[in-house]
Amino acid sequence: MVTDNAPERGAALDGKATVLFVCLHGSAKSLIAAEYLNVLARERGIPLRGESSGVEPDASVPAPVVTGLAEEGIDVRAYVPQAVTTERLASAAQIVSFGCDLSNMIPRGRPVEQWDDLPLVSDGYATARAAIVARVAMLLDRVG
Repeated sequence: MVTDNAPERGAALDGKATVLFVCLHGSAKSLIAAEYLNVLARERGIPLRGESSGVEPDASVPAPVVTGLAEEGIDVRAYVPQAVTTERLASAAQIVSFGCDLSNMIPRGRPVEQWDDLPLVSDGYATARAAIVARVAMLLDRVG
């Protein structure tokens, strides 16, 4: 599966509600979550799209994330981490934050979940990926 997770492919263009995942750099936890939400939602027939953003986006995706996702058929080599913006937050049906304070940016009434308790990708890709995918699956169980 090849994805580029570009923000312009959001809800307005494909008819799918967007879940915006936000982490500090927009290149690890949020990207893994967005990509797996896309895979699992498609498999389950749930009209959701995952997107990734960062408060301080990296210039590129770290090699362990690129390699780990590639081993499972997800190609993020061309993905460039995106900055979180008030517009992206406002257009999301659901926001999931990985340890980021978005209180100054989130529009009133927009649902936000805090997933601050997940392991760091830098401490081990496989462990972090498993925890993130499990949490994404639970999110889909609730909305699907």
